[in-house]
Amino acid sequence: MNATECPEHPGTRLINDSCFNCAWHDLRDAQTIRALTIRQPWAGAIAHQTKRVENRSWKLPAKHEGARILIHAGAQPDRHAQVYGDHLDVYSAVVAVATLSGCHWSDEWQCCGYWAFEKAYHWTLTDVVALDQPVPAKGRLGIWTPDADLIAAVTAQTETAVTR
Repeated sequence: MNATECPEHPGTRLINDSCFNCAWHDLRDAQTIRALTIRQPWAGAIAHQTKRVENRSWKLPAKHEGARILIHAGAQPDRHAQVYGDHLDVYSAVVAVATLSGCHWSDEWQCCGYWAFEKAYHWTLTDVVALDQPVPAKGRLGIWTPDADLIAAVTAQTETAVTR
């Protein structure tokens, strides 16, 4: 990890030689920000724990690989999940921002870490930034496009964010 600061965003550390805020602004300006609704406690585990893989029954569309996305905690919990900790009780709100860095299928349990399920597509997440204050929003199925007000509310919190 490179601990120097971004010259365009003083006070923001460079992570792996890149600035989260520069990447965020580039994507926002290109109007390519997307969101993904994930049930709790999984969304909270991405934002505040070590979950860096999202298990899905469908393959990540290639056009979204490398994209910066909003992590939205759905309105309903996954009642079968057994995850414990703080920040897992927020619903219908954006809780983090992450990069969709890849996707692969696996027949094996935990092929790429503790959170990976067997017989699922594993969407890998990097550069996760938890929001200090969740931003209320109605989610949708699949990868969806957030409105300008939601993007603005999330962006306001990311100016001094630190990547986890």
